[in-house]
Amino acid sequence: MIPSRRGDPVPPTPEDATPTGFVGLGVMGLPMALNLARAGTPLVVWNRTAPRAEPLRAAGAEAADSPAEVFRRCRTVFLMLADEAATDAVLARGTREFARRVAGRTLVVTGTNPPAYARALEAEVREAGGAYVEAPVSGSRVPAEAGELVAMLAGGAEDVARVRPLFAPLCKETFVCGGAAPQALLMKLAVNLFLITTVTGLAESFHFAARHALDLPQFLAILEAGPMASPVSRTKSPKLLARDFAPQATIEDVLKNNRLIAETARASGAASPLLDACHALYGETFAGGFGREDMVAVVRALEGRAGETPAAGGGGSP
Repeated sequence: MIPSRRGDPVPPTPEDATPTGFVGLGVMGLPMALNLARAGTPLVVWNRTAPRAEPLRAAGAEAADSPAEVFRRCRTVFLMLADEAATDAVLARGTREFARRVAGRTLVVTGTNPPAYARALEAEVREAGGAYVEAPVSGSRVPAEAGELVAMLAGGAEDVARVRPLFAPLCKETFVCGGAAPQALLMKLAVNLFLITTVTGLAESFHFAARHALDLPQFLAILEAGPMASPVSRTKSPKLLARDFAPQATIEDVLKNNRLIAETARASGAASPLLDACHALYGETFAGGFGREDMVAVVRALEGRAGETPAAGGGGSP
């Protein structure tokens, strides 16, 4: 499994090349599409909420009026959508239009979906005459803006080779994880399990330090100086200190991922005790009305269990 790094050469795009499509301009999709546009990739984009496409227009992309237009104009289409329902709607899955949209196209599916769903969708796309590259990414909004994501790819060798250069402006590295779905998704779920339990552990240690009236900036400085320091702790620790819950990865999204990993673990017989504890905490945070806050807001559930009254978030820059 040989990684591809940002420094690898990217083939030039001919002026008359068919544009690349990008559907889904949410927290992750917008910065990803912007990095593609700024790198000179001709883009046709669509989002259910049309104003989200305005920054792409300013960067030189074209905004389509419908998903059908994107598929009509593009041979390669990125999908960064919230869930299976949104993906099915964009593809017109279950209708005759589905085959018209995907035949002769390469779908690059970057969202996080259930493995069984991905396996079934890949089969349907191939049966309809399309190509399917599974391409979930690791990283939140800030790495997406910086082009520092990590992509995991799975699909036919020729299909992966054709689309892999498009990830150069988006990712610091890409990894080919297998020849078919859901191998890349399973890898993403394993990575996310580590991320979720790590951030939850950081929030719990911060809560412990706060309950004992420790000097919190000093606590974070000691953490930064020690072997536990990481890009994750460097990003999330200042947010905990400032109670800055502006989202990079929301509680709602993390809870969805947590549930998906837990279901996949149960289906395979894998034990997931730490993940199950996190699942309960993120569920409590979501039930408290904090679903749109950053994942570090899981500290609210810990505070609630300690009998503290939830305090308002500090806002701040996302």
